[in-house]
Amino acid sequence: MADSFATRAHLDLNGKTYTYYSLPKLAQRFDLAKLPYSMKILLENLLRHEDGVTVLPEHIEAVAKWDPLKEPDTEIAFMPARVVLQDFTGVPCVVDLAAMRDAVTRLGGNPAQINPLIPSELVIDHSVQVDVFGRPDALDLNGKIEFERNKERYSFLRWGQKAFRNFKVVPPNTGIVHQVNLEYLARVVVEREVDGVLQAFPDTVFGTDSHTTMINGIGVLGWGVGGIEAEAAMLGQPSSMLIPQVVGFKLTGRLPEGSTATDLVLTVTQMLRKLGVVGKFVEFFGDGLQHLPLADRATIANMAPEYGATCGIFPIDAEALNYLRLSGRPEAQIALVEAYAKAQGLWHEPGQAEAQYSAVLHLDLGDVKPSLAGPKRPQDRVLLQDVQANARDAIAGLTAKRTPKAAVETMAAEGGAQPQAAHLAARPISKLRIQDQDCELTDGSVVIAAITSCTNTSNPAVMLGAGLLARNAARLGLKAKPWVKTSLAPGSRVVTDYLKKAGVLDDLEKLGFYVVAYGCTTCIGNSGPLPDEVSRAIAENDLVVASVLSGNRNFEGRVHPEVKMNYLASPPLVVAYAIAGTVDIDLSKDPLAHTPDGKPVYLRDIWPSNKEIGDVIAATIGPEMFAKNYADVFKGDTRWNQIESPEGESYKWDASSTYIKNPPYFDGMSMNVGTIDDVHGARVLGLFGDSITTDHISPAGSIKKDSPAGRYLISRGVQPADFNSYGSRRGNDEVMVRGTFANIRIKNLMLGGEEGGNTIYFGKDGSREKLAIYDAAMKYKADGVPLVVIAGKEYGTGSSRDWAAKGTNLLGVKAVIAESFERIHRSNLVGMGVLPLQFLDGQNAQTLGLDGTETYDIVGLADGQSKTATVIARKADGGEVRFEVRVLLLTPKEVEYFRHGGILHYVLRQLAAKKAA
Repeated sequence: MADSFATRAHLDLNGKTYTYYSLPKLAQRFDLAKLPYSMKILLENLLRHEDGVTVLPEHIEAVAKWDPLKEPDTEIAFMPARVVLQDFTGVPCVVDLAAMRDAVTRLGGNPAQINPLIPSELVIDHSVQVDVFGRPDALDLNGKIEFERNKERYSFLRWGQKAFRNFKVVPPNTGIVHQVNLEYLARVVVEREVDGVLQAFPDTVFGTDSHTTMINGIGVLGWGVGGIEAEAAMLGQPSSMLIPQVVGFKLTGRLPEGSTATDLVLTVTQMLRKLGVVGKFVEFFGDGLQHLPLADRATIANMAPEYGATCGIFPIDAEALNYLRLSGRPEAQIALVEAYAKAQGLWHEPGQAEAQYSAVLHLDLGDVKPSLAGPKRPQDRVLLQDVQANARDAIAGLTAKRTPKAAVETMAAEGGAQPQAAHLAARPISKLRIQDQDCELTDGSVVIAAITSCTNTSNPAVMLGAGLLARNAARLGLKAKPWVKTSLAPGSRVVTDYLKKAGVLDDLEKLGFYVVAYGCTTCIGNSGPLPDEVSRAIAENDLVVASVLSGNRNFEGRVHPEVKMNYLASPPLVVAYAIAGTVDIDLSKDPLAHTPDGKPVYLRDIWPSNKEIGDVIAATIGPEMFAKNYADVFKGDTRWNQIESPEGESYKWDASSTYIKNPPYFDGMSMNVGTIDDVHGARVLGLFGDSITTDHISPAGSIKKDSPAGRYLISRGVQPADFNSYGSRRGNDEVMVRGTFANIRIKNLMLGGEEGGNTIYFGKDGSREKLAIYDAAMKYKADGVPLVVIAGKEYGTGSSRDWAAKGTNLLGVKAVIAESFERIHRSNLVGMGVLPLQFLDGQNAQTLGLDGTETYDIVGLADGQSKTATVIARKADGGEVRFEVRVLLLTPKEVEYFRHGGILHYVLRQLAAKKAA
C-alpha cells in the first residue's frame, strides 16, 4: 500500500511491534484538532488502504480538510475490518456466495475465488419463535421446534462453515447477534497480519442487520448494510460512500430517579428524527458520558436506524475499557485498545476540547422522563402519563369504520355517543375463559408483553430493574393478566446467569416471564401464535389490541398480524403493562392492579430505585460469567452438532428443497458489461404513500395459505402447518419474490388505500383486474412490460433487508420513484439493478395528479451520466404529465455497478477476469 503522507509508525506493546498509520503524523500536515472521532476512523481507514486506484491522496486530503457544513459530494472508499451477519439476512448471503461459486466457474474462474477475505461471523438468532410461553420448559420446546423447522437451513450453514475460509457460525440458542458482537466478537482495536506485517487498526464492521450500530457504543464504527453490500465487502470490495456530515449530540447531567436508558433512547430518537439525520453520522460527547454506563451507550447506539442516522457513535474511554474487562476480554487486548487509542488521538477524557460538528443537539440527562413509543413508529415518543390518551386516539382512528353488533347496541342504549367518546361508549367486549378464569377482552387490551430484542436485553440496569419490579409485584400477590402472552428472550446466556444470581428470575417467572429463547423474537415478528381463546376473542369484535415490548421496531404488521397497536417500552414497564393488562390506563396515577385483598397497587409502589439496581449490578455481574458462556461459542449444542451437512467446495443444490435454492441472478450472465438504458412503456406495480418501510416491502412474518407464497408451497407438497416464516425461507427466491409487497398492512393507493398486497393489472387489451402484486407482476413479465413503483417520503425505512431490493428486482421493477429514500434501501436497490429516482422538492404523485393508471417513460439517463431524468406519464385519455427526477446513482462506482447489473455481477466479472488473465 502507498503512504503518500508518510504516516506509517510503530507501536511496541506486549512484546510485539505493531505497524499503524499515525493520525498525529498526518496532523503535522493538516489541522485535525477539531475533527470528530468518527471522521478520524474514516481517515485512518483511507491511510491504511491508499493504493493509488481506489484510495488516492486527494481522498485522504478531503477527509483531513473536512468541512462540517458542506453538503456531502465527495466519494471515498471504506473497507470494514470484518462483517457480522444474522441468519435471516445471512442465509441469503451464503446462498449468493454458493451461487457465485457456480457462476464464476461458468465464466472460467475458480470457485475457491469466492471466499470471504475478511472475518465474517454469522449468529443464528432470528429463527426461533415464541410457540411456547409461560412455562418452565418453554426454552427447550421452542428450541426443539426451531431445529425441526430449520433443519435444511442449518445443514446449509454447517456446509458453509466448513466450505468457506474466514467464516464462522455462532449456533442457535446462544444470543442475539448484536449482544454477542458487543460481549464477545468486537475487537475495538484489531491486531492482524497484512502482507507479512503485524498491523493494529480500529475495529470497523458491516452488519446485515440495521442495528449493527449497537457496537458504536464501544467506539467501533460500523453500520447496517444490505446483504449485497456485505457480500461485496466479504469479497474484498470497498464500499463507496460520500464523506458524511456529522451531527454532535452533547449529553450533560445524569439520569434522574425513575428514568431508564430506554426512556433516554426514545428521547434521543425523537430529537434526532425532528432534526433530520438521514445519511449522517451522529456522535455523542459531553460530560454526561462519564455518568453513562457502556450498556446505556449501546442502547442509544442500537437505535441509530430509528433516528435515521448511519451510525450513533461514542468514543473510546475509561468506561469502554471497564466494559472490556467486565466482559472477560484478555488483558493484552485491553492494553492494546488503550495504547492504540491514546497514540492515535482517539481517546476521550472528560472536559477535553470539543470537536466541530455539522450541527449540535444538547440534552440534559436529568430532563429524561419515563416514556414509551408508539403505537406504530419508534420515533413517536409518548410520555408515560400520556399513553392512555395516545392509545384512545389510536383506537378511535382504527375503529372509525367499525360497527359490530355489540357497538351498535351500546350506542343505542346510550342514546347515541358523541364523536370524541364514541370509541369508549361503543367499545365492544369479548368474553373468554383462559387459565380457568373468566375474562373480558376489549380495545386497548395488552395481549403481548415481551422483554425482547437487542436494544434492552443487553442492558443489566433495565433487565435487573424488570426483575426487581417483578419481585416487588410478586410479594404483593400481583400477576400478569391471563390473556397476556408473556415472554423473556435474553440477548445472551450471561443475562440469565445474572438474573439467577440476583434471585429475580424466579420472580419474573411468577409473573409469567419464563425464558423462551435466546434470540430476536417479538421485535422481528417471531411472536408466535396467540392462544386460541385470545385470537377468537379478538376476531369476534375486530378488537384493537396492543403489545408492549422492549424492542426497537413497532411498525404496522410487524409484531403480530392480529395486534394493531404496538408500544416500545423499557423492560420494567413491559412487566407493569403485563400486570395492568391494558394500555387504556394512566400508570403515572392509576393503580395498575389490586392485591388479593383488594388494596390498590401503584407503579411507584413497586418501582426499584436507581441505587437498588446499581447495588444488584455490582453484586452479581463479573467477568467469569462471560468467560463461561463464551468459552465454546462456535461449538453449539447436541442438536446443532447432530445435523448432517454436505461436503465440498461447491454446494450440492437439492431441487426438492423449499428452503435453499440456487437463485436466478446470474442465469445467462456473460463477461459483457451492459448499459443504463431509458425505460419505455412501464406500468405502475404499486402507488404508495409516506413511510413505506422494508417491513412493508420485504417478506416477513407468517405465510398465509391463500397467498402466492402459500399456494406455491402447497404446490410443492408443504402443508400449511409446516410453512414456517418468510424469514426462515429467505434462501428460496421462489418463496420470497411471492412475498414481496405482500404485507397485510401495506396500502396501495391504486386501490383506494385498502390494506393488503394487491394491485390493478392493466392488460394490453384495455382490461383491468385486481390481483396480488406477484400475480400481476408475472402477467406484466409475460407481456414484456417493465414496472415502476411510486412512493412518498422515507421509502424503505426499517431493517436493512436485502430482499426488499432483491424481490423488487425479481418482480420486474426497473425504477422506484419516491420523495425520499432511506439510505440502506437506496443502496440495496442500486446493488440489485433497480434505479432509485427522487421527485424534485415539492413534487409527488398527488401534486402531479398521478394515480397509477398511466404508462411511464423514463428518458435522458445517458448511460448513468445524467444526474436528472425526465419522466413522461401518459394518461389513458391521451394526456401527458412530464416531470424531472433526480437520478440517485450517487457515485461513479454505483454507476459502474449498475451497468454490470448489480454489485455481485461486478465482483464476479472482476474475479473471473483475474483468473482469465
